[in-house]
Amino acid sequence: MNYQDLAHEFIDAMREFQIGNARRQANETLMGKNFILFFLSGHVGDVIPSDISRAMGTTPARVAAALNSLEKEGIITRRIDPSDRRRILVELTVSGEKQAKVQDEIRLASTANMLEYLGEKDAKNYLNIMKKLASRKIENSK
Repeated sequence: MNYQDLAHEFIDAMREFQIGNARRQANETLMGKNFILFFLSGHVGDVIPSDISRAMGTTPARVAAALNSLEKEGIITRRIDPSDRRRILVELTVSGEKQAKVQDEIRLASTANMLEYLGEKDAKNYLNIMKKLASRKIENSK
């Protein structure tokens, strides 16, 4: 059993589960900033602040504050969408991509450790349950 492979699969399922179910407030700036890094690193295509706000289940003002902080740190950039000047696009900088990669590696190692602790049977069952919950949320949102 390769727990690293299982951890990759688990994290993908968790990303779907958390993005689909994230209705918690970002009470601390760090938590919000980490969520934004996680969200941006796993998102394909353009991201606008309202996408992040919806995924976090928080106010646009909280997202704007976190984005301001991340931009000052050189983690993200914001630019006007050339095809629609009313939209602001958010993306990771090279530094932000590196930081997100470090966080992903930490998350992967921690998840692999947890799954290994559960043992093969329980780890697979847990993963299947998480996937089932994630797909149910997606189906219910249609």
